[in-house]
Amino acid sequence: MSAAAEELRVFIADDEAPARARLKELLADLRGEIACSVAGEAASGREVIERLPGSGARVLLLDIQMPGMGGIEVARHLVRLEGAPAVVFVTAHDRHAVEAFELNALDYLMKPVRAERLAAALRKARAAGPAPRERLESAGRASNAGAREFFSVTERHRIALVPVSEVVYLKAELKYVTLRTRAGEHLIEEPLVDIEREFAERFVRVHRNCLVARAAVRGFERSAGPAGEEPRWSVVLEGVAERLAVSRRQWPAVKNALPDAGH
Repeated sequence: MSAAAEELRVFIADDEAPARARLKELLADLRGEIACSVAGEAASGREVIERLPGSGARVLLLDIQMPGMGGIEVARHLVRLEGAPAVVFVTAHDRHAVEAFELNALDYLMKPVRAERLAAALRKARAAGPAPRERLESAGRASNAGAREFFSVTERHRIALVPVSEVVYLKAELKYVTLRTRAGEHLIEEPLVDIEREFAERFVRVHRNCLVARAAVRGFERSAGPAGEEPRWSVVLEGVAERLAVSRRQWPAVKNALPDAGH
């Protein structure tokens, strides 16, 4: 099959069954002019994360308003996936257009979707091809769509979701960040400074390479420093035995952020 006639596999994500059925009908009607097929479908953001990576989809028709995890957050997780599909947002509202294009969305279709607009988006996807992963990741970091509810861990062509609420601390080590929960550890590839900016209300920096969850802090321990130096502080976190050093530089900010520190 030639590149021009290569079938475009499309994944459909919408929490409303009639909306998914409408898109499938439109795709069927368009097959005469654009070779396409349905690669899969999902009714929630988490289902997209679970089902899409193995579907072979080149295009994702993604609703924005979905329960549990909206389309904007789904798109932010998918940008880290190798061979991520082109994202076409499908929504009844236009207020998310800016966030959509910050995430390098290919198109933004308003409901009810018209066949000619969908056809134009599919042609654009075929012509554009897959976007370089570096560009997608840059778009994800630049997004102003607000704080996520999950961190995403890419593991062997799949995405594992870790709730932000379960994270105890994040520690930068070389090019990776270790994400620690009470249950275990994961490695993510996100700059610590970007995480700090996104979750300023949830995490506090205790060291140049470490953020801790404010809600997990249970106290501080003080140990004597080298002769002539001030005592050193370490943070005690719920659910982990490890003590994390608080740098002298960060100690004043930590005391201000956590008024009970050191008492």
